[in-house]
Amino acid sequence: MIKSGENVNLTEDAKNEMRVSVEKAYGEFLTALGYDWMSDSNMEGTPRRVAKMYVDEVTNGSYTPPPRITSFANEGKYDAMVFQGNISVKSLCSHHMQPFVGKAHVAYIPKHDGKVIGLSKLNRIVEWFARRPQLQEQLTQQIHDYIDKETQGNLGVAVYIECQHMCVSLRGVNDDSTMKTIKLSGVFMEPGHLSREEFYHAISNLKK
Repeated sequence: MIKSGENVNLTEDAKNEMRVSVEKAYGEFLTALGYDWMSDSNMEGTPRRVAKMYVDEVTNGSYTPPPRITSFANEGKYDAMVFQGNISVKSLCSHHMQPFVGKAHVAYIPKHDGKVIGLSKLNRIVEWFARRPQLQEQLTQQIHDYIDKETQGNLGVAVYIECQHMCVSLRGVNDDSTMKTIKLSGVFMEPGHLSREEFYHAISNLKK
């Protein structure tokens, strides 16, 4: 058993067992809600589809190994910001198991004799952590810490996530508001350091 936001690498056999278990449980869930799903041509396959969707897609970050991240020596001695913006975030809030969807903007500053990683790997890191139920705050922290680990000797890491939460827009206050979470470290947190301003400016330019 795992908790929200955690990961355990399952074998294909284990995932097959999970699909069967989820299918059975979701059929019971629909029955508990009063739906005669077994006699409804639109719903008779729903438990199977839902089981496959959760195990293989929506929450697959809970059951799959981390993305393969290759780091390289910073031979060019680059020591300015590396920024990747508008990375898609599609996740689940662990409170109501409703989607939250939006964008992530991430950056790090490599040390001149440290490590750099391929740009697309930042996208893969975001997706791997997003594809599991958790709070947005937890997701932001996880992405930050993983990038920090993979870019050894970095001078700072910045993660900014903004999402709309269906648990807010579909229930409760029924409002289409946006939640923003930010985690900064290293020079991004130093008073008066231009890197933090540069990071926010890069995000602002994406929205123009």
